[in-house]
Amino acid sequence: MRKTIVAGNWKMNASKESVNVLVKGILSGMSSVGSEVIVCAPFPYLSQVESLIGGSSLMLGAQNLNAKPKGAFTGEVSADMIKDFGARHVIVGHSERRSFYGETNDVVAEKTKAAIDAGLTAILCVGESLEEREAGKTEAVVAEQLNAVIGLVGIGAFDGIIIAYEPVWAIGTGLTATPEQAQSVHFFIRNLLANSSDKVAQNIQILYGGSMNADNAADLISCPDIDGGLIGGAALKADDFLQICKAG
Repeated sequence: MRKTIVAGNWKMNASKESVNVLVKGILSGMSSVGSEVIVCAPFPYLSQVESLIGGSSLMLGAQNLNAKPKGAFTGEVSADMIKDFGARHVIVGHSERRSFYGETNDVVAEKTKAAIDAGLTAILCVGESLEEREAGKTEAVVAEQLNAVIGLVGIGAFDGIIIAYEPVWAIGTGLTATPEQAQSVHFFIRNLLANSSDKVAQNIQILYGGSMNADNAADLISCPDIDGGLIGGAALKADDFLQICKAG
């Protein structure tokens, strides 16, 4: 049986004080949470979060990485650097990276490979824009995004990947896919993977990443192919985040 995962993506929101309060708040409620819980912090705060987490079950992740292992890439961060701070996960291909920074499917595939090669678990984000959904292209877009990764790393590497379906139109807009809409795409993703490996398809955890919050988390996570959430705004308040974790 697949275990539920709730991952918080803090994006570019943090300060030393707020990180201290947030992590301590999450840790205070971890004993009543059955889900696996990850917090994906901005790079400057990885060390602080690592220290706060200590030997708890709370896991640390990063929000991005460079596909190269090292070199003259000013301002970039490698997989090994991320691992150096005890992080075990890294978000790859978030819609904001794709839309604001021009990351193509090929670039996302290369970053996914870099994460896997370094022993990190990639949280691979896929999803369609509102225009693509309205044009009936949701499945074609998601398939193209996934097939770029499968083509580079092979289906077997998906044992080291978590998928997050994030409809771009439901991120930071207050809009949320209905449980039926989200389940439909999650089911499609699992079936697409099953074309290459039924075992991988049944075991992989697929998270929903479009404005999940304390009010809708239980309904979304109760869907058979939704295995948790990649949480944005609601991950910045410990009480809200813990409510989502408990919903899982």
